[in-house]
Amino acid sequence: MRRALLIVFAKEFVENLRDRRTVLAALVMGPLFAPLIFGVMLKFMLKQGVQEPDKPLEVAIHNAAAAPNLRDFLAAHGVALHDFSGDDTAAREAIRSQREHVVLAVPSDHGERLARGLPAPVQLYVDSSSSTDQRLLGRLRALLGEHNRSLAAQRLLLRGVDPVLLSPVPVQDVDVSTPASRSVLVLGMLGFFLILAMMTGGLYLAIDTTAGERERGTLEPLLTTPVPREVLLYGKMLATCSYMSLSLCLTTTMFFVVLGRVGLEDLGMSANLGLLTALKVIGVTLPLVPAAAALLTIVAAFARSVREAQAWLGIVQLVPSLPLVFASVANVVPTTRLMAVPSLSQHFLVTRLLRAESLDPLQVALSAGSCLLLGAVLVLIAGRLYRREALLG
Repeated sequence: MRRALLIVFAKEFVENLRDRRTVLAALVMGPLFAPLIFGVMLKFMLKQGVQEPDKPLEVAIHNAAAAPNLRDFLAAHGVALHDFSGDDTAAREAIRSQREHVVLAVPSDHGERLARGLPAPVQLYVDSSSSTDQRLLGRLRALLGEHNRSLAAQRLLLRGVDPVLLSPVPVQDVDVSTPASRSVLVLGMLGFFLILAMMTGGLYLAIDTTAGERERGTLEPLLTTPVPREVLLYGKMLATCSYMSLSLCLTTTMFFVVLGRVGLEDLGMSANLGLLTALKVIGVTLPLVPAAAALLTIVAAFARSVREAQAWLGIVQLVPSLPLVFASVANVVPTTRLMAVPSLSQHFLVTRLLRAESLDPLQVALSAGSCLLLGAVLVLIAGRLYRREALLG
């Protein structure tokens, strides 16, 4: 029995290697280009984050003569001001057409109201749908807030009141994060990419197990061989698991190589991307392989053609990502109970490894045990499907 299973496994493994397109898509394109694209995008985002505060803040100001102190304050803090002429309609149109990113409108009675001790509001025109404009607005608001507090302090001093009285409870931030834990802010979805790449590695072999054999007309002769059907299936599934494991290892290695050269240190981050961490990431993710392989095989068994199987499995690939999306949206805190949820537990464990935190052996065992148990159940279901004559179509 074991010899027959190994023969089927070796045959499927070698035959899949001969299919250059499959190998290129499963073990080259995904593991190579996905980390590269992710690394390039991350590098671009980090570059923007580092350069953004150093860029001069350009602001169009209307009626700057009415607020000379405000104009001088902004200019002293590195804001590049240029005059803008036009009414409310012109300011709105300038923002919509992207001719201006921020327009600061000063009313003509601004100085008079300040002299009388009255509020002297200004208007900021900005497009809230633009992320760039929002960042500019945040920087400008911070400067205006500082100018506002300075004027308020001067007014209080003129009246003999200590400005400190307005801050009876000063708040001091104490950041307990580490450079490694902060890196998860940009690497939090690494677990999702690893699981997706893992499933892609065995996708084509899972399709070939049933839909491909049926479409080529080789499934019926295969099932008539003097070998139990379950052995044939398990041998094919073992080959699928091997390709998934290879894809997982290659993708993890490539991610760690690429991310190690991104330059997270420029933002005060330091990803835990050593060899030992990579091996641990692979180790905590591998228990999900049998369940994923069996799931893909079961779905492919119901497809009438290879195209139909590809369409369905493309959707099924996203199933393991649903718990991850839910955890991200709901900001779920990892607990021992949640470690029994496949794919979600892998996400939590990978995140902890990236944060350079120690793993709880109980949680690791619960994660691996739940995945292997689910895999065993799905493998048995797939074996029963292989017994059915309806499998022949």
